[in-house]
Amino acid sequence: MNLKTNSIIMAVMLAAISLQAREYHVATTGLDSNKGSQAKPFLTIQHAADIAQPGDTVTVHKGVYRERINPPRGGTSDDNRIVYQVARGENAVIKGSEVVKGWEKVSNDTWKVTLPNTFFGDFSPYRDLVAGDWFRDNGREHHTGVVYLNGHWLTEAGQLEHVLMPVAAAAAHYIQGKGGSVLLNIAWLRPAKGQRVEANRYDSQQGVRTAPCSEGDECIGWLEHGDWVCYEQMEFGRNCSEIEIRAASASQGGVIELRLGTPNGERLGTCKIPNTGGWQSWSSFRAKIKPTSGIQTLCLVFRDAHIQLTEEQRLWFSQVDESNTTIWAQFKGVNPNKENVEINVRQSVFYPEEPGINYITVRGFTLEHAATNWAPPTAEQIGLIGTHWSKGWIIEDNTIRYSVCTGVTLGKHGDEFDNTSQNSAEGYVETIKRALNRGWSKENIGHHVVHNNHISHCEQAGIVGSMGPVFSEVTDNTIHDIHVRRLFSGAEMAGIKFHGAVDTLISGNHIYRTTRGIWLDWMTQGTRVSRNLLHDNSPREDLFVEVNHGPFLVDNNILLSANGILVNSQGGAYVHNLIAGQVRVNISEKRQTPYLEEHSTKVAGLAPNLSGDERYYNNIFINGGLAAYDPAKLPVFMAGNVFLDGAKPSKHESNPLTLPNIDPDIELVEKKDGMHLQINFDKAWTSQKRQLVTTDLLGKAKTPNLPYVQHDDTPYRIDTDYFGKQRNTANPAPGPFRFDGKKEIRLKVWPRN
Repeated sequence: MNLKTNSIIMAVMLAAISLQAREYHVATTGLDSNKGSQAKPFLTIQHAADIAQPGDTVTVHKGVYRERINPPRGGTSDDNRIVYQVARGENAVIKGSEVVKGWEKVSNDTWKVTLPNTFFGDFSPYRDLVAGDWFRDNGREHHTGVVYLNGHWLTEAGQLEHVLMPVAAAAAHYIQGKGGSVLLNIAWLRPAKGQRVEANRYDSQQGVRTAPCSEGDECIGWLEHGDWVCYEQMEFGRNCSEIEIRAASASQGGVIELRLGTPNGERLGTCKIPNTGGWQSWSSFRAKIKPTSGIQTLCLVFRDAHIQLTEEQRLWFSQVDESNTTIWAQFKGVNPNKENVEINVRQSVFYPEEPGINYITVRGFTLEHAATNWAPPTAEQIGLIGTHWSKGWIIEDNTIRYSVCTGVTLGKHGDEFDNTSQNSAEGYVETIKRALNRGWSKENIGHHVVHNNHISHCEQAGIVGSMGPVFSEVTDNTIHDIHVRRLFSGAEMAGIKFHGAVDTLISGNHIYRTTRGIWLDWMTQGTRVSRNLLHDNSPREDLFVEVNHGPFLVDNNILLSANGILVNSQGGAYVHNLIAGQVRVNISEKRQTPYLEEHSTKVAGLAPNLSGDERYYNNIFINGGLAAYDPAKLPVFMAGNVFLDGAKPSKHESNPLTLPNIDPDIELVEKKDGMHLQINFDKAWTSQKRQLVTTDLLGKAKTPNLPYVQHDDTPYRIDTDYFGKQRNTANPAPGPFRFDGKKEIRLKVWPRN
């Protein structure tokens, strides 16, 4: 049989498959005994999944579906996939929760309901504890169960007694253990013009130790979450409406609540304290307060800035015995039997139990309320929606929210070694070896597309993946409110957290209000991070690259958080970025980690992560700079960078453009149509000749001895900007934009269209 005959037979087979492809319909008015037509739809999505074959489409009509989708099969190729989609112009919601009625009033704002354990079937989120490698519980238990009031989650309390309190009284008690080990010094207060109250005037305190103060006198030091100090018998000026606090913080800072009399007294106002750069880097912060006069006792209560602690914080607590599950919850001012109260009952919403379910599309859904557990790189990573060690998924145009740990998982398989690695680098090396034996390769794993999703309210990560995101594209997603409640902690929290992002594109994403924007950990090789907008990510940074050997490219990004980049790697190229925060470099990394063969998952060897072997070309730095690279142990290549408003260059750059007195007055403003960047331009920024950044200029990453090229092996040529507009290739301007000479630049940066 010749090649031409083979081609004809293949074409006939594909045509036959196409003719056999069916569309099944699902509606809340349907029956699973129906045929699945538009006129006679199925009732459940799972029933359609059980029937659907490669090439088929499952179209889901408007309504709420309370089920977990476990697809038993996928497609056979990118052109012959199984598609799950929402009907055009309709809204379909899939929830991992159930509505609960029968609440009984207990006392104050507290109600309770008792459910038989059979209500939960084989899986009870109120027995299931959050746990796993690299997880920290902050001194208390956490369950994967949640209580939701009108769509938004309540907070699990550490003790039943806290839920039995009134809402306002309970707020200060809902977190047990330290939220983030935030430290703060208070040097002095000024409650009225011309009046100064020294720190040694305080009379009572909790959890506070004194510390020396560079400005003289004794200051209060080491305030952590929940600590307080009272200044008794302070005299306030007439109708005082502002208080000035002089403080220093070498961590993420936090919020000082100014209360009258006691830690639970009337809240006069709040004062936000950011990272000032060191324990003796004193700054003044002013807080508006309710007008106050006379001799008063002022209590200052410190709160971790990223624990959402308010006087309206509502709590829940559960107890499970042999027969029943009892849940207590606070519903201030409402009758829960007349509101929409839901509780988690399913671990995930769309996730195959078996690995290797390939070529599936999930498009247009709202997916929410999942009792997901901790998803470390050394265990199976079960998400609200996840691919489970497979190939070729497309997850696009969805709203994905309210997952106890993770939203989207592009994760590894599970085995008997899950969560047994004792938080060690050696344990993850063994995990990689097992993954290779389980088919980790370009032929079998990855090639996913996660596009244009809105991902929020996850307490570990918006998107996570260990080795599963290889050869994938994560583009144009909005990711926010990730790990902001901070009830627990660990080492896997970020808007996007990947291990082994090989030849992966992360582009066009808007990531904000996360503990860390993007975290690329181990084997980031051939990866490109391009045209992303990141801001308000703290206490950590917009981008963390950890123990990678490269090559990887970070270009045309807007990084506006107080901490811009943390580097614990080598082999990175940072090109045409706008970086408003600090750039930090770990010089003393001792772990040995893998590097790979080009465009492959095959391990070429293990190597130490010496600092250096980095490239920085044509970036704009504000406040921070590159001085942290001065003690790097390997060569560093830098040119064409601009340093503004006190940002400092590295000694490795021979001709930096340093303009310490130019403040670009950068501001990101949210408007109805999106995010707008305002920045003042100075023609001095473009006074220096610069090179176009190409594969040839970047050279080769030292450890793998590989060039900076795209996933298809074509060379890089960074000749377009953040918006995709053509650069002046003869002399490109610094940063992610072209400049037209106007002094005031106003750009809509999200959405980019």
